[in-house]
Amino acid sequence: MTSPLLMVSQEQTKDSTQVYKKRVLETTEIDFLSSYYSQDGDNAAVSGGIGTEELTDVTATFVVSIPMNDDDVLTIDAGVSAYTSASSSNIGPFDGSGPADPFVASSGASGSDLWANLTGAYSHSSDDRNDIWSAKVSVSSEYDYFSLGFGGSYTKLFNEKNTEVSVNANIYVDTWNAIYPTELRPFAEGGSGLNSQLFNQNTITGNTNYNPMFSEFESEGRNSYSLGLGFSQILHKNVQGSLALDLIQQQGLLSTPFQRVYFADVADSFIDNFQLADAVEQLPDTRFKVAIGGRLNWYLNERLTLRTYYRYYFDDWGINSHTASIEVPVKLSDKFTVYPSYRFYNQTAADYFAPANQNLSTAPFYTSDYDLSEYSANQYGFGVSYTDIFAKAHLWSFGLKSIDLKFYQYDRDTTFNFRIITAGFKFVMD
Repeated sequence: MTSPLLMVSQEQTKDSTQVYKKRVLETTEIDFLSSYYSQDGDNAAVSGGIGTEELTDVTATFVVSIPMNDDDVLTIDAGVSAYTSASSSNIGPFDGSGPADPFVASSGASGSDLWANLTGAYSHSSDDRNDIWSAKVSVSSEYDYFSLGFGGSYTKLFNEKNTEVSVNANIYVDTWNAIYPTELRPFAEGGSGLNSQLFNQNTITGNTNYNPMFSEFESEGRNSYSLGLGFSQILHKNVQGSLALDLIQQQGLLSTPFQRVYFADVADSFIDNFQLADAVEQLPDTRFKVAIGGRLNWYLNERLTLRTYYRYYFDDWGINSHTASIEVPVKLSDKFTVYPSYRFYNQTAADYFAPANQNLSTAPFYTSDYDLSEYSANQYGFGVSYTDIFAKAHLWSFGLKSIDLKFYQYDRDTTFNFRIITAGFKFVMD
């Protein structure tokens, strides 16, 4: 029989464990993230694989993580992105003050847009912190696109937290508000064709019997389903490795409605310097993607860490790709770390890709989007971070815990390139 004294002792021990259980998140944290992105190139998909790809984009995002109790955390992620694009302005290239030209931005309304996103996530950790469940919902919108997303994940740690397995699943339900190239709209059902105002006010050169292949997409919906599996293992006190498998199934409108295609077997028609579309991009209404990747992080010493990554990707559109990257964080002091990085990417072309004027009108699918072409790319990066675990600097009642600044330069072996600068600030509530 257990004595009353021993029973009291057991109750006190159990209660003490609950009282001093470490919280998943000690206090509210706020992350402010921003970026400036600039790109250029000569193969704009909007103008059929010919023309400027110039675009600039500025983003701002707030992520607020709130501890609801010892075990649960609510995270709210809200962001906006504003861009100006010479490429997308040429959805309507004939509304500018000068001659239409694929290498010159039009002054039309499609040259800029605002994207907004709101995501809410809730996570729960078990008392021993070996089981983590999470669920999220998201909504995003821009002028021709609306998306609603749902997701969840489960993570299991065992082997004294040296081993971790995870599974996550997401569903996105998207709807296009299809915007078509200006010159094709008069050829939609019920349109006036060459008798429309556009053609009455402008002179067609080249093939004057302009007669594109065009009908509006019957469905403007797209659903995406993803499943991710992860495995992470501490291999040595200084070495950690991980593996990941991602499966994605997409269904619905996977073509971009405003991306032109020019056919090899159709005579070219022009207004000013701008070639009129023979059709819009046509792609299958299903796509299955598989990505398999791994990471190996090696803590060399208190100053130097090596982070490596490799991923192989393939899909049923014919694309195969390889990604390899390396990052070398160098700790300069207790508060400052710099991290140079390099990333290499290579992919084969999709079965349906051909450059401008090389697709055939008899094919069921066709595109001149160079994102689906064969190419290799190099990305060089450099970052610097400041960390103060005591958060001595303050903004109102929030302490500044860290600052991260990064710069990346990306170059394809086509003409495409971009630069991006990002900044992140983490604040914690006192």
